Order: sequence, then C-alpha cells, then structure tokens
Amino acid sequence: MTRSVPKTPSAPRPASPEARSARPLPARPLSVPRGAALYIGALLGPGLLLLPGLAAAQAGPASVLAWLGLIGLSALLAVVFAALGRAVPAAGGVIGYTAAGLGQRAGAAAGWCFLAGVVCGAPIVCLIGATYVAELTGGGQLMRAAVAAGLLLAVLGLALGGVRATTAAQLVLVALLIVVVAVAVAGSAPAARAANWAPFAPHGWPSIGRAASTLMLSFVGWEAVAPLTARFADPVRQLPRVIAIAFGTTAALYLGLAIATIGSLGHRAGTDVPLAELLQLAIGPAGRATAAVAALVLTLGATNAYLSGATEMILQLTGARRSAPAGGRPARPLLLLIGAAGLVLIGLYALHVVSTTALVTLPTTMFLCVYLTCTASATRILTGPAHLAAFPALLAVAAVLAFCGWALAAAAGVALLAALRAGGYRRSAVLASATTTPGRPGHSLAARTLTAPAATSAATTKAPAGTKPMNPAL
Repeated sequence: MTRSVPKTPSAPRPASPEARSARPLPARPLSVPRGAALYIGALLGPGLLLLPGLAAAQAGPASVLAWLGLIGLSALLAVVFAALGRAVPAAGGVIGYTAAGLGQRAGAAAGWCFLAGVVCGAPIVCLIGATYVAELTGGGQLMRAAVAAGLLLAVLGLALGGVRATTAAQLVLVALLIVVVAVAVAGSAPAARAANWAPFAPHGWPSIGRAASTLMLSFVGWEAVAPLTARFADPVRQLPRVIAIAFGTTAALYLGLAIATIGSLGHRAGTDVPLAELLQLAIGPAGRATAAVAALVLTLGATNAYLSGATEMILQLTGARRSAPAGGRPARPLLLLIGAAGLVLIGLYALHVVSTTALVTLPTTMFLCVYLTCTASATRILTGPAHLAAFPALLAVAAVLAFCGWALAAAAGVALLAALRAGGYRRSAVLASATTTPGRPGHSLAARTLTAPAATSAATTKAPAGTKPMNPAL
C-alpha cells in the first residue's frame, strides 16, 4: 500500500506582460493645479493659429462680438458637462451623456458625429502647420497641401508604430502655445490703432453668426474632460476652482488674441497666419520663423492626439476593443482609413475644390451636433443650476449651428446612418434575447455578439444624486 503524498500547491504563475498591461491602473487623484492644466489642455489647440484670421475675414472687427458670445457659451458648457460628468460617471463620454436622456439611437448619432469631427479635424490641423511653413518659404496653396500631406503621413507613421503623445507632452505643447500667444499679444500691443476698428461690421451683422460658427472649433473640449470629474478627491470644492481657472485662462487668451488681431493688424487681420504677423510686430523678422516652428510642433502633437482619439472612438463604437489582441493590431486598418480620409480632404483643398473655411466648417458642425444632443439630454436628466444652464446652452448651440449652412447636410447624414445602425443593434438584441448559449444558462447570444455603445439600461440604474429619474422607456 502506497501512501499518497499530498501535492504541494504550486506557486501562482506570473502574469504575462500582456495581462499586466491590460489591468487598469488606479488613477491618481487630481489636484487643482493638475486638473486645471488638463482642462486647459483640452480646450486650447492649434486652431488658435488660424481661426482669428478666418473670423476677421468673415466679420471684420465685429468678429470680436462672436468671440465674446462664444466665451459666454463656453461658460454654460463648462457647467453642463461638469454636471454630466458627475451625474453619469461611467457613461463613456458623449455617447453615454446623450443616451442617458435621449436614448440609444441619439447616443450612437452623437458618437459617430464626434468621430467624424475628429477625422475631419486632423487634416485641418496639418494644414495650419503647413500654411505657416509655406508663408515662411513663399509657397502657394499647392505647397501647403503637399506639406500638410507630409505631416499627416509622418504622424500616421508614428501612430502605426505605437507612438502616442503622453499627457505630459500634451501639456508641454499647450504651455508652448500659451507662451507664443502671450508674447504675440503683448509684443504687438504698441502697433494697435483705433482706426483699425472702423468700419466695425463691414460685412453686415449676420456675418457675426457665420464667424461664430467658424470659431466654435476653438471652444470644443469641455466634453472631453467631463469624465475627469470622478478623479477629484473633493469634486464639490475642487471642481468649481478648476473650471474657473481653465475658463479664465482660455477666455483671456481668446479675447486677447482676437483684439490684437484686429487692433494691431488692421486690414491684414484676415490672414491665414495671424500669429506670424503678430510675432513679426512683437519680435521682428524672427517672428515668422518662430511662428512656423511653433506651428509645426503643435501640429505634430495635436494630430497624433486626433488620430489616437479617433481610433479609440471607432473601437468603442464598433465594439472592436473586446476582441482586440494586445498590441492594438486592429487599430492599424482604422488608422489607415483615417489617414486616407485626411489625404482626400487635403487633395480637394489642393485642387481648389474646398477652401480653408469650408474645411473648418465641417468638423465644427459635427462637434456642434454633439453639443446639441448632449445639452438636450442635460435638460432632461440634470437638476439645479446645471439644469438652468442647459437650456440657454442648448438654444445657443442651436443658434450657432443654424449658420453652418451646407455642412448641416453632412452632419444629418452621419447622424441618420448612426441611428439606423443603432436600430439594427437593437433589433438584433430583441431576436437574440430568447437564445442562450448552450451549457451556460443565463448567458444570451446577445451578450456575446452585441457591441452597441451605451448599453446600460436606464431602468435598472439608480439615478445619481443631482439628476432627474431616468425615463424607463429609453
């Protein structure tokens, strides 16, 4: 008779690098300074290098009124999205914010409009950098398009190689932008002339609305940082201070640059390179070279963020994230698709089919549609001061959206296709709900196959404090 020797429990096998990298790391609580830096970083971008000149060309000195109106709208959006971030902390961004109040179809439409805005925005950022380079070297529109295409391909290559701009790098780029703008505004102040403000509205008062629809691209960002509200140790005390710092900083930069562009440049305010003109007044001939270098650096960093953001949004909307192996291989065809769309838009610009203003209008309209659905949802699910802010924000967004013209048709097409796609997911869910996986009671086929975003049922989710009870029918 042999005696059985008890087996010694084997030591747990170490997790693979892929498994370790897949584990979510606990997020470090945000302090007020770091939170404010992240908020400012989400709001500021290379658009400041171009948009003041475009707005001045559209409305003249009256474009300053468009800046003032959008600064007021930005304050309302800050309140609304901060409240949405607290009320629906696990919503998954604009998709969940919209779905919480308007339903799954509207949430899908918001997500795809946001994605379309990101994809269309990448070539605009590349063209901004290319325009400053072409201005420095004396090239024309064809050279701008060639440089823009080269920048897009360069950033695409970095993204395909797995290079991603870190948060610290993004904050450094934003700090660079703030310094460059501050030097340009302060240094060009002696050249300001009161005569440059007359006539005040050379293109009529409706031109202010058109300028506002162009400038709105500079005010996109509050929705991106709304999920950060959950990372504050004491959001009730910290969040108002963070928002006040971010809003005050961005408002001062926007308004200062708008006033300097009109007051110091005069009839030259409608240029595509307003910052180069201001820096030349501020520091002399080296100003144009400084502006070109800053534009190139900001373009590379911002376009990398655009591509990364678009990839993440596509994975979320299509559900590819669950099936994606380590290393992000499925992102490669998606990045190639994004790059191809960007090259097509740049090619149309090179052929004089579309203008810079038209290219800016397209992503701006997409983002405005996202803001429209989110603020409409906020009017249904928020209470208190945020609820009061949601109504004027909704009306203001709708008013600016009315000036977007032809781009509204493109946004409506994207939203319609997204809603139909979401409807297909919903019908599949109904058909699959009666089919369970063999051998695994309670696990329906829909649970394995459906990938529609914002699938959390409002009927089974307790409404967070500060929100209205959600409609079970949604």
